[in-house]
Amino acid sequence: MEPVPMGEDGATPDRPDRPDRPALQTTVALAGEGASIARARHLAADFLTRIQAEHGLRVSQRALDLTQLVVSELVTNARKYAPGPVLMDLRITGDMVEVVVWDSEPVLPTARATDAERVGQHGLEIVMAVAQSLAVRREPVGKRVTARIALLDDPASSIAGRSPV
Repeated sequence: MEPVPMGEDGATPDRPDRPDRPALQTTVALAGEGASIARARHLAADFLTRIQAEHGLRVSQRALDLTQLVVSELVTNARKYAPGPVLMDLRITGDMVEVVVWDSEPVLPTARATDAERVGQHGLEIVMAVAQSLAVRREPVGKRVTARIALLDDPASSIAGRSPV
């Protein structure tokens, strides 16, 4: 049985994270190298656009862009450093979108010291800079990385009517 990432509150697709609103989430297994990263970004954009259209939640353009960036960085790291499957879970909790990436590598990532000369390996630093929070947790098999991003930074900037890229 493959592990399925869940939030600290235990929210799943069939269990509300709040009594007044059903849990809004999607989970996907990602396979392949570069294609899975692009697919994950598109799935994130589609998810947020659908959440807004079907459930009336407002999502800022900045939140959409940051979610795609975080998804890209976390999935890239998982594909690069983990030998096995990768699962991505996107979930709305309150006024946040949670991006959860599970992979089979038990070694926890750490942010490296700032080095302007270093080429690459800045993904975790980027996620830490743009997310409201970042949690990394070892699982019985592998690890789970969870980043939370605010859905709305400015009520006037939403993605209403915008199609996913």
